[in-house]
Amino acid sequence: MDENKMIGEQPIPKLLLRFSLPCVFGLLIGALYNIVDQIFIGNSTLGYLGNAATGISFPIICVANAFAWCVGDGAAAYLSICSGRRDSESAHKCVGTGLVTTLLISIVLAVGCLVFCRPLMMLFGASDATLELACDYFEIIALFFPAYLMLNVMNSMIRADGSPTYAMASMCAGAVINIILDPICIFVLDWGIRGAAIATVVGQVVSFVVGLLYFRRPKSFHLTKSSLRIDGAMLRQLVILGGSTFIIQISMVVMTLLSNITLKKYGAMSIYGSDIPISVFSIQTKVYTIVSNIAVGIALGGQPILGYNYGAQKMDRVRQTYLLILLSSLSVGLAATLVFELCPEVIIGIFGKQNELYMDFAVKSFRIFLSMSVVTCFIKISSIFFQSIGKAVPAMIASVTRDMLCFVTFTVVLCAVLENRQAGSGIYGILLSAPLSDLVAGGFIAILTVRFFKHLSPEKAGANPVAAD
Repeated sequence: MDENKMIGEQPIPKLLLRFSLPCVFGLLIGALYNIVDQIFIGNSTLGYLGNAATGISFPIICVANAFAWCVGDGAAAYLSICSGRRDSESAHKCVGTGLVTTLLISIVLAVGCLVFCRPLMMLFGASDATLELACDYFEIIALFFPAYLMLNVMNSMIRADGSPTYAMASMCAGAVINIILDPICIFVLDWGIRGAAIATVVGQVVSFVVGLLYFRRPKSFHLTKSSLRIDGAMLRQLVILGGSTFIIQISMVVMTLLSNITLKKYGAMSIYGSDIPISVFSIQTKVYTIVSNIAVGIALGGQPILGYNYGAQKMDRVRQTYLLILLSSLSVGLAATLVFELCPEVIIGIFGKQNELYMDFAVKSFRIFLSMSVVTCFIKISSIFFQSIGKAVPAMIASVTRDMLCFVTFTVVLCAVLENRQAGSGIYGILLSAPLSDLVAGGFIAILTVRFFKHLSPEKAGANPVAAD
C-alpha cells in the first residue's frame, strides 16, 4: 500500500502504534545521553557536585536545541502536511532550508558558547565548588553542537518522512557508544567529568552519521543542489510552525535558570545549602525527561498522521488520533506519578549514595514537584497536536502558559512569602510552584482544546498549512 494512502486509510490505533513506538524508544535513548552521564558521575568521586555541574550546562543546551528544533519540528510538521496535499515541490524545499539553516545556527552557537563559557556557567548557577567542573564538561559539549543539533533536526524530518524506526536506530547507535565509553573514560582512563563529555559527543557524532545516510534515499522528497539553499519564504513558514517548540525549549531554560537562581538563594538560607538543591533538580529534570519523552514520543508519532489527515481534510481521523494520543499520554503520566510518590528513594539511589540531608530534600522534591506529572503530559502533547496541524498560535499558547507564565509567577511569589513567614522555608516555594502551575495551565489549555474540537469541520482546514487560528 502507498505510504500516503496508508496514513489516510489504515486504522488509527495500528498506525499510531507503528509510528509512536520507534519515536518513544528513540527519544528515550536520546535521554540516556544525559541520564547515563549523571549515573556514572554520581557514583564516581565527583559525587553530587559533578551532577550539579552537568545540570548547570543543561539549560544552555536547551537554548541551542530551541533554535534547531524550531526549524526541524517546523519542517517536520510542514512535510507531513505537504504529503497530505501531495505537494512534493514544497517538501524538498522545506527539508533543504531546514538542514542548511540548522547548520549555520549550530556553528554560531558553538563559537558563542566556547567564547563565553565561564560567564554562562556563572549565570546559570555555578558555585565556587562547581564552576571549573561545569566549564570542563560544557566546553567539550559545545564544540560538537553542529553534529548534535543537526542530528536532532534530521531525526525530526526522518520521522515525518514515515521512517520512525530509522530515526530510532540512529539514536540507538550513539547511545550504545555513549554507554560503553562512559565507564571507560570516567573510571578506566580517569578523565573525570571531561570523560563523560567525550563519551557523549562521540555517541552524538555516530548518530549524526547514521542519520545523514538516510537522506540518500528518503520516501517523500528528493534533495538536489537547489534544495540546499535557504528559501526566505519557506524559512518563515518553518519558524512559524516550529515556534511552539522554540517556546517550549526557551521556557525550559527560563524555568531552569529561575530554579537554579532560586535554589542557590533560598537553599543557602536553608539547612540544605545551595549545591544539594541544584544537584537534586539536575537529577530530577533528567528523570522526568524519561516520562516527558514517552508522552512526547507518542504525540510525535502521531504528527504525520495528524498533519496528513488534516491536510486531506479527514477530520474524523484527526479527532480519533488526538484522543488516542491523549489517553496514552495520560496513562504514562499517571503511572509516573505513582512511582514518584511511592518509591522516590529507589530512583534517587541509582545516582549514587549521598548524605541524609541530600536524601531528605530529594524525596520531598520528587513527591511535591512531580506530583502533577499527568497534567504536565497533557500540556506537552497539546502543544505538539496544534503544531502538527499547522495551528501556530494555539501551539505557542499551550507552550508558554505553564512554564513561562505560571511557574515563574508562582515561584517568585511563593518563595518570598514562605521565607518571610519562616526563615529557611523559602526553598519549598519552588517545589509547590510546579503542581500549581500544572493545574492552572492544564485547565486553561483544556478549555482551548475543547473549543477547537467543538468548531472543527472539514471547512475549517484552510488551504495554507500554516494557520494562526
